[in-house]
Amino acid sequence: MAKWMAEVAVVGGGPAGLTAALALGRAGVETALVSRRPARDHRTTALLLGSVTALDALGVWTRCQAQAAPLRAMRIVDDTARLLRAPEIKFEAGEIGLDAFGYNIENRHLLAALDAGVEKIPAISRIEDEASAVVIGGDDVTIGLKSGDELSARLVVGADGRRSLCRAAAGIQSDSRSYPQTALTFNLLHARPNENISTEFHTPAGPFTLVPLPGRRSSLVYVTDPATARSVADMDDAALAAELERRAHSILGKLTIEAGRGVFPLAVEMARRFAAERVALVGEAAHVLPPIGAQGLNLGLRDAATIAEVVVDSRRAGADIGGADLLSRYDALRRPDVTARTLAVDLLNRTLLSDFLPLQGARQFGFSLLRCLGPLRRAVMREGIAPAASQPRLMRGEAL
Repeated sequence: MAKWMAEVAVVGGGPAGLTAALALGRAGVETALVSRRPARDHRTTALLLGSVTALDALGVWTRCQAQAAPLRAMRIVDDTARLLRAPEIKFEAGEIGLDAFGYNIENRHLLAALDAGVEKIPAISRIEDEASAVVIGGDDVTIGLKSGDELSARLVVGADGRRSLCRAAAGIQSDSRSYPQTALTFNLLHARPNENISTEFHTPAGPFTLVPLPGRRSSLVYVTDPATARSVADMDDAALAAELERRAHSILGKLTIEAGRGVFPLAVEMARRFAAERVALVGEAAHVLPPIGAQGLNLGLRDAATIAEVVVDSRRAGADIGGADLLSRYDALRRPDVTARTLAVDLLNRTLLSDFLPLQGARQFGFSLLRCLGPLRRAVMREGIAPAASQPRLMRGEAL
């Protein structure tokens, strides 16, 4: 049985876990990454500008930028046919002096770029295994691996998803709520150019969002009720393409379905604490959001950048990098950002689903204000891509 030791152990090899390990390792922190190699993932991620800046600072962005499409404009179209409909609104990056709000990229390209970056950092030890047990001691944490080997570290970064073993070991509870919705994900070829515009149709069952990919390709997140989702998921490619083109009002012309479909129920979940007992949570171990407004993974990358920053700062100060002070600081830094984004996404989704007329009126009024008031619209755009309350150094392009 092998026994490994590290200053920090990162459990989980998704984008948030890989980013945390890479940020720590590049700063010279001895880091063990416990993760199998990334599986092929056909989904895509809309990386907002702060996330792109962080990936660039970590030397990752140059490896995958060619596979990403810039998001230069975002349209929201009320497709509900209700009595009180919100006006169409368009957000353009140029209005706030940007070339793009961010970039949309297939997860497989992002993960490959992060994985390649990890391999080049001497301070990172890659352990291609899975955690089977997490035992918390006074001065360190012991991770039992499925191979029978063990790893000990002063701090564990739990990036192991919504069923997090690390979260359970730290005794952290979470609050969750499911939605009467299912999301379907597809990648599409289309006859017309997407012009780097993301279009989100708001339907009574949820958003139907087309996001540009390079060339005449787009990704689609189609949120609907479970019965419709089952029906759509069972269609063959030809029938599905025709159905999606109809729902997209043919704005991209004839569609062709690429390989790789995803189906998953929607829920919202947030840990009651983001750190405790020498464990800090990042990504979906800390919070789960519906795929609305491109917030989920971007929150996870801010988690990763923040935990790396507080570890590096504490280490330089000679403090315990797994101690209570560091954990409290991390929780305090992340909670306002995560709470605000979760409430905003939840409210947006609930107002879309609700048949309550005053709520529909409030939604219509809010969208009308955004459309008519330029200063308000620009403030919302700036806050959406770069929250003032949470900009760790990596998101500003600064080294740790």
